[in-house]
Amino acid sequence: MLSLGRVFAIARKEALQLRRDRLTFAMVFGMPIMQLLLFGYAINQDVRHLSAGVADLAATERSRSLIADTQASQVVDVVSTVHSAEALEDQLRAGEIVVGILIPRDFERRVATGDRPAAQLLVDGSDPVVLSAAQLLADMPVSRDGIRSAANDSTFEVRAYYNPERRSSLQIVPGLVGVILTMTMTLFTAVAIVRERERGNLEMLITTPVRTPELMVGKILPYMLIGMMQVTLVLAVGATLFDVPVRGSVIDVYSASLIFVTATLGLGLLVSTLAQTQFQAFQLAFFTFLPQILLSGFMFPFDGMPRAAKWLAELLPLTHFVRVIRGITLRGASLSEVGRDLWPLAVFFLATMTLATIRFRKRLD
Repeated sequence: MLSLGRVFAIARKEALQLRRDRLTFAMVFGMPIMQLLLFGYAINQDVRHLSAGVADLAATERSRSLIADTQASQVVDVVSTVHSAEALEDQLRAGEIVVGILIPRDFERRVATGDRPAAQLLVDGSDPVVLSAAQLLADMPVSRDGIRSAANDSTFEVRAYYNPERRSSLQIVPGLVGVILTMTMTLFTAVAIVRERERGNLEMLITTPVRTPELMVGKILPYMLIGMMQVTLVLAVGATLFDVPVRGSVIDVYSASLIFVTATLGLGLLVSTLAQTQFQAFQLAFFTFLPQILLSGFMFPFDGMPRAAKWLAELLPLTHFVRVIRGITLRGASLSEVGRDLWPLAVFFLATMTLATIRFRKRLD
């Protein structure tokens, strides 16, 4: 017969063991709280405050009023002012802005005749959600008193760059390169040191002249090659099945991917020095996945997040790589144009490798 005494004894033993496992106990409360904060606070489909550049070639009182009204809508925030349409396109390609407001020289004549839209919105259409948000400005009044073209309902002509067909695959597939690398590289290396300890290999390492930095670098080298293979696989399948282009240099794609892979491997090694078992390593690795995937701009528009969430996202390597890989593959940007998102990856790698090296001790606990 079932003995309730023995059942409760086993349950008590399991509860005591769980209480001693501080990492698992923390995950019981930490994971739900993190998901509630991310989904309830950081994730927002109502995209506002899109970074915008302005080229006001008319430079009239009415054109300045239109720009002020556009910014007052809170759909865009003007972050730069240039003097040509080409400069706006350069900023779009480099990812410095996602919307360009172009006021042509004949702006006043267009308003008076009403035969065509008075101005243009140049939009990075690689993200369909951003394009939809920018299109809300198409019917913006020409001036504060509501004067607008009598023969045309649209003040702005919206020009979608990079993804005029609004295909979601063009946005998803390049970002998947970073997501897949994040999951696999972090998991592979998260169990590296723990596996050595559980298999007893640390005893052999103690008797060798291998130093800690040498061990750490040696651990990640094979996975760097695996990461490059995964990049090739995702891009090849994306081009074959979903017709996803690589408009920039393939060499730039692999160079940026290599930097990101090293940063992700450094995170995995740091996780491996924090965990005592492979199960704990998997727990910690998974704990790092959720904020990166949700806050990086891979699934939800980065511009729609509150400021605090953006600050946190800037600390995560996937945020920077998503910008880089989309910039190179979809917008044809060069490494120099997306360089502002490469140096944080290098800093992240140095920081995680330094912490992992300090925490690791070539000895048995």
